[in-house]
Amino acid sequence: MTYPEFSNDNPSVGELALEDRTALRRVAGLSTELTDVSEVEYRQLRLERVVLVGVWTEGSAADADASLAELAALAETAGSEVLDGLIQRRDKPDPSTYIGSGKALELREIVVATGADTVICDGELSPAQLNALEKVVKVKVIDRTALILDIFAQHATSREGKAQVSLAQMEYMLPRLRGWGESMSRQAGGRAGGAGGGVGTRGPGETKIETDRRRIRERMAKLRREIKDMKKIRDTQRSGRRRTEIPSIAIVGYTNAGKSSLLNALTGAGVLVENALFATLEPTTRRGEFDDGRPFVLTDTVGFVRHLPTQLVEAFRSTLEEVVDAELLVHVVDGSDVNPLAQINAVRQVINEVAAEYDIAPPPELLVVNKTDAADGVTLAQLRRALPGAVFVSAHTGDGLDRLRARMAELVVPTDTVVDVTIPYSRGDLVARLHADGRIDATEHTERGTRIKARVPVSLAAGLADYATY
Repeated sequence: MTYPEFSNDNPSVGELALEDRTALRRVAGLSTELTDVSEVEYRQLRLERVVLVGVWTEGSAADADASLAELAALAETAGSEVLDGLIQRRDKPDPSTYIGSGKALELREIVVATGADTVICDGELSPAQLNALEKVVKVKVIDRTALILDIFAQHATSREGKAQVSLAQMEYMLPRLRGWGESMSRQAGGRAGGAGGGVGTRGPGETKIETDRRRIRERMAKLRREIKDMKKIRDTQRSGRRRTEIPSIAIVGYTNAGKSSLLNALTGAGVLVENALFATLEPTTRRGEFDDGRPFVLTDTVGFVRHLPTQLVEAFRSTLEEVVDAELLVHVVDGSDVNPLAQINAVRQVINEVAAEYDIAPPPELLVVNKTDAADGVTLAQLRRALPGAVFVSAHTGDGLDRLRARMAELVVPTDTVVDVTIPYSRGDLVARLHADGRIDATEHTERGTRIKARVPVSLAAGLADYATY
């Protein structure tokens, strides 16, 4: 079983209007250019100044605008200043320059007029496309994948997170090392570019690239070994939680949907909460209790995003295992987003892919629509019709959290049982285990030993059968 995807059918999808093809269409409201500062202050505050460009191949104009608006948010998270946003309507991206040679020249004029020093494309470009577009616009060109990798590199704090991000960046970088083509032919001498050059005829240009590739591959192999070792530690921690039979619940969702805020609200964890994309990269696990006193562990995971780079999915595999290994997924949705159903689809796609790789069914899912305090009433009404089983909450105000806790308790099947045992004073180890793994209701010291009434995991109860109080 896989999670379903929501359809966003539109009768105009696929129609390429002539006026849409004839010009790069500006997307209003994306500029974050600094205002009300002097020239000196501006130079001190100046960050990378970027122009965004996307290719609209499917969906509605609103979907295309929303995608570019998300790219703008990503650019701002990375520390850039967005000057302009442009969309080109095409049936598919141009294989050479992404937006076509004529539109690339128009883009160059916009870059010059705005004073931008970087162009960010809303898609993953091939090395050839990046090179070709860069030659035309004459400033740095990066794609959506490189931008997301840059954000992850800024936010990674733990040793494992930094290793995962470094591995993802190197996997992306390896096929994009510069130096082929014209630049290499200028560096290499004699018959370096010919098929019969052979050993000893290659110039320093090719030698440098080959050296870089070898060093990157060696570094990647080392990082994979380190991540594998760190995965063993995570597996040990996870197996320890399994032995205690404490239910494991994972919070998943789109980036900036409010997952960390919900973790704090449910467990009082005090985890960093920031209104930024990918503020959480390392999974955080905290212990909580249902209203009936049953314990559970809640794990906050890395956020997802549309077109999540495959390099990141691979690098963060050990983190994503926390998701497929959980007994329940609390799927958090930003109710104030312009297209929350698309967010749900993006998250479910990644979860389905990871679950398929391990050949298991995804865990049960509980949809939670968050930020109801900031969402439009009409949007919430539409979501209630589209998501009849969802729980609507506001982690900020606390509204709906009681209903959420009750629903979580319903979906997580109890795995403990009540025991009434008398443990001999010589078996202090059993008393300690009862306190560590169970929930003590009453304790009494008798002539025979310590009488304890408690709720304990079924496996522990079986081992205590000989000490039952009659």
